[in-house]
Amino acid sequence: METNTANQVKTPFNRLVAGMLIGEVGMMMALLTPISLLLTLKFMELDPHNATTAFGMVTGAGALFAMFANPIGGAISDRTTLRFGRRRTWILIGSILGALCLTGIALSKSIAMIAVFWCLTQIVFNFVYAAFTALLPDQVDEGRRGSISGVLGLAVPFSPIIGLVIMTVMGNTPLSVKYIVLAVISVVTAVVSCILIREGRAEVTRKEKVKEKMPVGVMLSRIYPSPRKYPVFTWGWLTRFFISLAYCSNTYNSIMLMRRYHFSQAQTTATTTLLAVIGMGFLAISSIVGGMLSDKLRKQKPFVAISALVVGVGLIFNAVAPSVTFLIIGNVLGGLGYGIYLAVDMALVARILPNKKDAAKDFGIMNIANTITQSIVPFIGPSLLAVGSWPFFFGSLAMGGVFSALCVIPIPEMSPRPEPEKITAPVSHL
Repeated sequence: METNTANQVKTPFNRLVAGMLIGEVGMMMALLTPISLLLTLKFMELDPHNATTAFGMVTGAGALFAMFANPIGGAISDRTTLRFGRRRTWILIGSILGALCLTGIALSKSIAMIAVFWCLTQIVFNFVYAAFTALLPDQVDEGRRGSISGVLGLAVPFSPIIGLVIMTVMGNTPLSVKYIVLAVISVVTAVVSCILIREGRAEVTRKEKVKEKMPVGVMLSRIYPSPRKYPVFTWGWLTRFFISLAYCSNTYNSIMLMRRYHFSQAQTTATTTLLAVIGMGFLAISSIVGGMLSDKLRKQKPFVAISALVVGVGLIFNAVAPSVTFLIIGNVLGGLGYGIYLAVDMALVARILPNKKDAAKDFGIMNIANTITQSIVPFIGPSLLAVGSWPFFFGSLAMGGVFSALCVIPIPEMSPRPEPEKITAPVSHL
């Protein structure tokens, strides 16, 4: 069975950008704000002496589920043929289920229940994430992908900042209410996104099944594109993984402020929000400007290399920070560098996908590089801190920037001129 995209309904560019941005911000806010703050506060309420360990174990378990959920969700989305649309269907369903899971965390009275609901949260929101990212190769021409990548790239870092600001404004509101507010926001933004995005029924061509023994290598290549046949896909995955690993060190900001500087819960919330907002300002500028420059210069690799190194330097400032002032400088550099990367990230990934028919599935595999690092860092954090405290923690993650810059080298640069979109002839359907 193959999905035909020849007759797919396309959304006007500005409307598509608005729909994707609103939806992704709501989804990422619900997924990342707990990692940035709320899970830490929840564990501190239930078991303050083991909060760091519980945080690492639960988010690590969530990372494992996210790793499989994203490509599986993408593959299911690719094969969905409902009239509502194969992407919009999972954006809406996943957001509703995710809201219910967040409510479950809010009402949990044990770490075990939090772990169950958090893993479910990762699964359903990664279905949503896979559907959103697949809209880029579905509906955007190559020549405009840099511009939309720069804007949509803001969703990942911008979302938890909005969430943190909302949490700060809510002040002493019960923690359970804060979770429920995030849940409601995720559903509302998903509904708005589905209203703005246009998408028709994906038509399907059915092929006769041939019963023959399939080699293991071929079976695996249908799940993950063959590294031998499509090496640039793997290099792209590693590039995204390592820079995301370095940038996701900020998931430890709240714990660091409480453990390293002995801040109170109120001081931690306010300072975590301050660091995020400052970093976000520079990220927004570099992401939008970088995306436009990338399309104009028709270059992507230099942006990735520069961004990776700048993020690494920012982490060195965090490693040696004797005060919050140094942390501010580190977050400025981190935001600036990661914004440069986000300017070309989605455009680069869309360009190196092996097969457009499997866009959501392959984009889902790529998305693992983002989602898994958001949980790997909290998971490995206690071990890094045990070896060499905060300087070793940030210094080790800074190496991710170096590795990311190296991994982009084998990826071919984009063509000097925009490639015309290929028009597929209509296919008869059974």
